[in-house]
Amino acid sequence: MLRIRELDEGGRVAWDRFVDSCPSATFFHRSEWERVIGGTFGHATRYLMAEQDGSVVGVLPLVRVRSRLFGDALTSTPFCVYGGVAAVEEDARHRLEQEAASLADRLGVDFLELRNLQRGNDDWPTKDLYVTFRKAIEADHEVNLKEIPRKQRAMVRKGIKAGLTSEVDRHVRRFFPIYAESVRNLGTPVFPRRYFEALLEIFGERAEVTVAASAEGEPLAAVLSFYFRDEVLPYYGGGTPEARRLKAYDFMYWNVMCRAADRGCRLFDYGRSKKGTGSYSFKKNWGFQPQPLSYQYHLVKARHIPDINPLNPRYQLFIAAWKRLPLPLANRLGPLLSRNLG
Repeated sequence: MLRIRELDEGGRVAWDRFVDSCPSATFFHRSEWERVIGGTFGHATRYLMAEQDGSVVGVLPLVRVRSRLFGDALTSTPFCVYGGVAAVEEDARHRLEQEAASLADRLGVDFLELRNLQRGNDDWPTKDLYVTFRKAIEADHEVNLKEIPRKQRAMVRKGIKAGLTSEVDRHVRRFFPIYAESVRNLGTPVFPRRYFEALLEIFGERAEVTVAASAEGEPLAAVLSFYFRDEVLPYYGGGTPEARRLKAYDFMYWNVMCRAADRGCRLFDYGRSKKGTGSYSFKKNWGFQPQPLSYQYHLVKARHIPDINPLNPRYQLFIAAWKRLPLPLANRLGPLLSRNLG
């Protein structure tokens, strides 16, 4: 018999063992996210698992984010680019989707959102705002460098010629100031520092910070990356105003790729971007091809698919004002808002 139950402490090992082996699972299905999100932001988590004959055959991590500004949502998974059901049997996938929809109905949320890497329920409305960029890499660094288109490859070489260096941190002391200023400049509230500390602490060797510095040792750019199976996911990144001039972004991501290849990674996941944005163009210039993401919805109180993203005209005045905030003030106010963005 197939049964659906919620994750408890006794089931974490089985959950993560399943995620590590399931082809449709992603890093964002790992159970550690429940501790990170629940512990940092205080959101209610409902992690569903399907079992058959004592074995896990499907999982669906869900988190409820309630906000007066952005509504009441049940999401798989907020603060993550992928989610939805990971299952090895079609019946388990269908049952988990059904249970998630029923749970959303019982809770009376505005909507249920599943951030699928692959399309799920064909009957649910879908938003195609986002794409992801994933590409195979080789063990040979020179082979990977030649795969980068000529103009972008020249940016990497310029960074090397400028004497830039790359180091790995197990803390956020250099990362956080760079990242916080970068997102302020984009008009986005920053996550609290403790969130990034929790990611490094809870995920251990699965997470690390890479810092690109000038020849004089001044930090220019930093990125927090995740490792999952044979994949690397540079996830939270930013740079100083000087980083662009010295090509520190290209240099940094190239070093992340090299380090990942040396660790045995064979897939580089540049993560999601919105179509028509600067990050979208940057990743395409690296030779990565966009892969549509299928974000699907079960609407409860909401009448339409939510449009909570910086491209929505209703947020333009807020974004413009946030860019002008003094950095200390933005860093104090940002965590109060970002916990509800998801």
